[in-house]
Amino acid sequence: MKRSIVRLGHPALRSRAEPIAPELLASDELQTLIGELIETLEPRSGSGLAASQVGASHQILVLSPTEGEGIEQPGSKLVVVNPLLEPEHADLVYDWESCLSVPGLKGLVPRYPKVRLRGLNAQGESLDLTLDGPLARLVQHAYDHLNGVVFLDRMRDLKSLAFSEEWGLYLADSSDAA
Repeated sequence: MKRSIVRLGHPALRSRAEPIAPELLASDELQTLIGELIETLEPRSGSGLAASQVGASHQILVLSPTEGEGIEQPGSKLVVVNPLLEPEHADLVYDWESCLSVPGLKGLVPRYPKVRLRGLNAQGESLDLTLDGPLARLVQHAYDHLNGVVFLDRMRDLKSLAFSEEWGLYLADSSDAA
């Protein structure tokens, strides 16, 4: 069953998600939630979804890696339970972000270009991945949701905030994202 994505203003987006005890991961409830997260993400233009974005207070991320992003099966969903992130690079890189929970807006957000992601997959097996580029940005964005943070909170200058249509018309080709 597909779930509705909550929008900015819903309390789940400003709350910390709870870790999942590994022995509970195989429960019908959590496996159903994981399936619903995947089903909710698939028809959308987003590349990732956190459980908090559907109003669930569990530390679960679903990501959609693409070809060349260092994941064994590009195109399949990467499920991460109880994620932990460590920056692998000290400098921050600015790039444009948008969010399914803040529809219609884009902004320049600083993120680490390379991160180490650890956690569990949907079967409870350990994950330890080094991600860079767009996938590193995506996992940081999704991870923030599990901590009650939205991309607007990370923006250093709200002057770059734009509606998606205006962004496409006036900002998409700008060199402001360095």
